[in-house]
Amino acid sequence: MTDEIVWSDWLDTNSEQSPDLPESPGVFMMHAAMKILHIGGSSNIRNSLQELFKKECTCDAKRFRYALTKDFEQTSAALLSEYQGKHDGKLPRCM
Repeated sequence: MTDEIVWSDWLDTNSEQSPDLPESPGVFMMHAAMKILHIGGSSNIRNSLQELFKKECTCDAKRFRYALTKDFEQTSAALLSEYQGKHDGKLPRCM
């Protein structure tokens, strides 16, 4: 299922990208030092990422990427399951 996702490029969090982010449903990932910090889904990608950029753990994220999908809840659950399968059942650090 996650193979069908069309991801954006990885974008820097320190750039002025927020105004250009879609206010659409989708999923996203955030990372720092090449380690995934957070995997999420939202009905409004822009609002969710803007809030996460302010939170203590996820404010350390250096880059993020997103994909538009109406089935964001199911897709984010599948992404988390896939991540856990590759990391001995562990969730990303900021989950």
